Amino acid sequence: MLLATVLLNGFKSLVTSAMSSNKFNVVFVLGGPGAGKGTQCARIVAEYDFVHLSAGDLLRAEHQRENSKYGAIIDEYIKDGNIVPVAITCKLLEQAMQQSRSNKFLIDGFPRNQDNLDGWEKEMGDKTNILCVLFFDCPREVCVQRCLSRGAAGSGRADDNEKSLVKRLDTYMSCTMPIIEYYDKKNLVRKFDASPPADKIFAEVSKLFNSL
Repeated sequence: MLLATVLLNGFKSLVTSAMSSNKFNVVFVLGGPGAGKGTQCARIVAEYDFVHLSAGDLLRAEHQRENSKYGAIIDEYIKDGNIVPVAITCKLLEQAMQQSRSNKFLIDGFPRNQDNLDGWEKEMGDKTNILCVLFFDCPREVCVQRCLSRGAAGSGRADDNEKSLVKRLDTYMSCTMPIIEYYDKKNLVRKFDASPPADKIFAEVSKLFNSL
């Protein structure tokens, strides 16, 4: 209990200091496909006045936008289960933040690899404060079942199929986990078990945000 209090107080001080500047304040949200990142982000937005920016949603919206100069490139990467070039993702994220009236953002599904991280720090490092990284840790089999169920229910996502899932999960383990470890060394990662029902997960997430 004492250790938890010390960690929460330290996190509160870090966030208070960071949010005193005029930069965009960002919480990265990471975890495997189907870990429930979007679900938890929606709950945080409703309770804590953050704006949710999904890198994947922004890329899909751009992919579907008529006359998009990035559409064909995004289509190729998504279908192959690979990561879209970071320059495109950073551009879309920055545009979304500039168009928002908020200064508190949840960015989920990004950064997903070292190239993402390098690109973010180059393009956005001086424009943002990283408050923390929420890591939703979910077993592989649970991720697969959730995504397949979502696809069967008509999610409309081209990558909610078994073939794409294998590639996405392999990419997550080989590319995204090192990014989580990088931020963990900076004491910025807050880890949550993502296998229970969404309400139970959010009860734990709320403890963190309530500490603010």
